[in-house]
Amino acid sequence: MSLKERLEHARPLASVTPISSAEPAAALRSIVSASRTDPVADMRRRAQETLFARIGNRLYDASLSPEQLRGIVVAELTQIVAENDVALTEDERGALVAAATEDVLGYGPIQEFLDDPSVTEVMVNSTESIYVERSGHLVDSGSRFYSVDHLRRMIERIASQVGRRIDEASPMVDARLPDGSRVNAIIAPLAVDGPVLTIRKFSRRAMGIDDLIDIGTMTKQLADFLDACVKGKVTIVVSGGTGSGKTTLLNALSSFLPEEERIVTIEDAVELQLQQRHRIRLESRPANIEGKGLVSIRDLVRNALRMRPDRIVVGEVRGPEALDMLQALNTGHEGSLTTLHANSPRDALSRIETMVLMAGMDLPLSAIREQMASAIDLVVHIERLADGARRIVQVSDVAGMESSVVQLNELFTFDFSAGIDPNGRHKASITPTGIRPSFEAKIRRFGIEFTPDTFRNDIGFARKAAMR
Repeated sequence: MSLKERLEHARPLASVTPISSAEPAAALRSIVSASRTDPVADMRRRAQETLFARIGNRLYDASLSPEQLRGIVVAELTQIVAENDVALTEDERGALVAAATEDVLGYGPIQEFLDDPSVTEVMVNSTESIYVERSGHLVDSGSRFYSVDHLRRMIERIASQVGRRIDEASPMVDARLPDGSRVNAIIAPLAVDGPVLTIRKFSRRAMGIDDLIDIGTMTKQLADFLDACVKGKVTIVVSGGTGSGKTTLLNALSSFLPEEERIVTIEDAVELQLQQRHRIRLESRPANIEGKGLVSIRDLVRNALRMRPDRIVVGEVRGPEALDMLQALNTGHEGSLTTLHANSPRDALSRIETMVLMAGMDLPLSAIREQMASAIDLVVHIERLADGARRIVQVSDVAGMESSVVQLNELFTFDFSAGIDPNGRHKASITPTGIRPSFEAKIRRFGIEFTPDTFRNDIGFARKAAMR
């Protein structure tokens, strides 16, 4: 008799945790579905439920090392399986215990996607579906969580690993996995159909400039230009939509920062992988259950100014910290880097205006715009295109004020009119417009000069010749 047949005829485990009353319908559907389609998976699920009933909160005991916790789980699961009267071979028992252990201490059905380098994002829609992103496209993986309780426990474990909490009183959390992957989770009562988990994977190897050139995000010509800008202390804002590759690009740009400079990074959840030795990483902290202990990005920006930084790198500006950033950039901390969500370089400046107003300072727009025009030198806009590729599509020079309007000059642009090849990918790449930046004199102070080819548009020259 096969393992599957023996499990189908086995009696249930003696002690099984009852279905949570919080999500009875969803949990019941997932359990019934699992038991009908896969008795091995059902046996594994029931072993897990018994384990949770026996050891409970010890799974989240911070005093236990990972090895100690694994030892406890393996011992308990081995005993639970032994108590069942199904005749299993030693190899089958070991495989069952190992699989259940990985589900309990690992990440269950999403573990394979976290291990898959081709997957860049994992989206769990309660027990209904798990979607993944491959090559910029979303696909249904076909995998599911066994129950709402299983998913909920995994979310709680992820949050507890970084000192965060998630429960009915605080039903949203931003956290990270040990490898740095960004995690967002939301549970009932805000998530009506059950817990929702979104994981943006953290590359085990940080993508460098050469990698971005190879995949077409930028050209060698643009990379040389950005290299000169970073070394010449040009303040750069990277803008783009969700999932467009802003953090990846910011991380790549940080590789141009000189080794001898003191760099302070500020993030909501640590993602940047700076290779420089003289770096300090700061991470914000949410309020506790009493509403105390909040440390915001704005607080960290203010504190960073007292740490004698040569550069400040803010993972993302999304609130009133924009005012403190502008103040810092205008008081000797030029050459800093940050990202923000926007649909274009012009929208990025408008968003900064709005975020400065969120600080509660009654400042006229003209004063805010003067601060921006003085503090920000370059806006690099990146997009995820329809073919799934992430490309830099616009590089704009902030060229000062004119008639109360911040002037932007396009230095590099992506030619969408070039069309799409038979594989559905855009034929064009980003090319210079021929305009030279207004900060060119600034970088000369650091002994940096743009080469004659930096702004040469060979495509433009070819088109003009053809027109003649």
